[in-house]
Amino acid sequence: MIKQFQEHFNERYQEPTAIQSAVAEALENDKSVLGIAPTGSGKTLAFTLPLLPKVMPGTGTQLLVLSPSQELALQTARVMREWATLIGVKVQSLTGGANLRRQVMKLHEHPDVVVGTPGRVLHMLDNHHLKLGHLQTLVIDEADDLLQDDTQAVVEDIERATPLSTQLAFFSATKAPVFDDLDVLFGRDIVTFDVRNTDHSRGPVKHGYLTARTNQQKTATLRRLASVKDFRALVFFNSTRTLNYAASRLRHEHVAVGTLGGRQRQVQREKAMRMFRKRQLKLLLTTDLAARGLDIPKLPGIINFDLPKKTNTYIHRAGRTGRQGEPGVVLNLGDDHDIRDLKKLLKDTDAQLVRMYISNDQLTDQKPVAGQKVVSLGKQASHRLQEAQHDDGSVQKQVHKTLSSFSKPHRKHHKKNRKNKGIRLKHRRKNAGK
Repeated sequence: MIKQFQEHFNERYQEPTAIQSAVAEALENDKSVLGIAPTGSGKTLAFTLPLLPKVMPGTGTQLLVLSPSQELALQTARVMREWATLIGVKVQSLTGGANLRRQVMKLHEHPDVVVGTPGRVLHMLDNHHLKLGHLQTLVIDEADDLLQDDTQAVVEDIERATPLSTQLAFFSATKAPVFDDLDVLFGRDIVTFDVRNTDHSRGPVKHGYLTARTNQQKTATLRRLASVKDFRALVFFNSTRTLNYAASRLRHEHVAVGTLGGRQRQVQREKAMRMFRKRQLKLLLTTDLAARGLDIPKLPGIINFDLPKKTNTYIHRAGRTGRQGEPGVVLNLGDDHDIRDLKKLLKDTDAQLVRMYISNDQLTDQKPVAGQKVVSLGKQASHRLQEAQHDDGSVQKQVHKTLSSFSKPHRKHHKKNRKNKGIRLKHRRKNAGK
């Protein structure tokens, strides 16, 4: 790692993650790689730190990163720009939904690094606005998603427009059958680095379910979850129609919600993400376009309003919480039949589903009993970690604060009696003197 990056890295992080350490040397030495690591393990920095120093400012586009969604492309561009400014490298994003004319004008300024969605990148190539004659490296992020169906053909078209010497880098959180044929598909010797068994960056994540049969019952469950103090969640849907139904009902009941939909303009989607990151929204309703790669710091929960049909889909959705050692919870809504099918789907994963309940504005896995105090999930996790770390009081306090912050009941009007305290004392003194 170059000196400028090392100093900045030391200010923000303690040590490189498993995937960052594994691929660094190979990427620095121009080898084509496939990196597989769990969600939230720092894959963006894994290719940013070794590849950016090879870029020579002002000599055309030398690094191209493909992302499956607008949100992930913008996030990746933002992360890369933070490091690129340290060495004078220009980064530009190319995403669908953004102003096309403005993007063309930016390309005429010859950015050194381009991060974009495949459709928009191919459009710019076909119209000769983007030139890749000086490209050194092509990164295919979330490769298991991009290398399937029609998107794979688009990625292959883009790769054919690059020089034969271009280095390729594929990154993914899950393994896909297409990875076995990468050498043949792209005509490169590709070195694989799979660190899923050695990476320990994931925090403690609880997987559970809440019983709800109809969309109306599920929406009512979302409203109750929104009343849990400091709890926020990404809520996943399989269809935009159901998403819009739930959003309409929740807004009618004055729940702070936002939506990410395929038909929204980029400005609207950016606003929803910004408000959610600033904790101005309790729930952000989305389809699977937000399931991959998005990094929302300290996100307490994930809710599957509609249960996923594939194991990889569940893994990517769940990967939005529990990032960088933070705790989280994944909640699945459905009836007994739905949950039984989901357990079969997850039988080969580490996810163990337990039944959960909402009681007194707390989320718990204990069945509520009349007259018995409910212990929230956050307090249970805190107690377990306190026992394991009893010799470090400062760690206990920090863990307790982090895990229980979203499950404590909200004490309403706790300053109610203080509001007019001075006025009441004045009247008491006045009456006593009469």
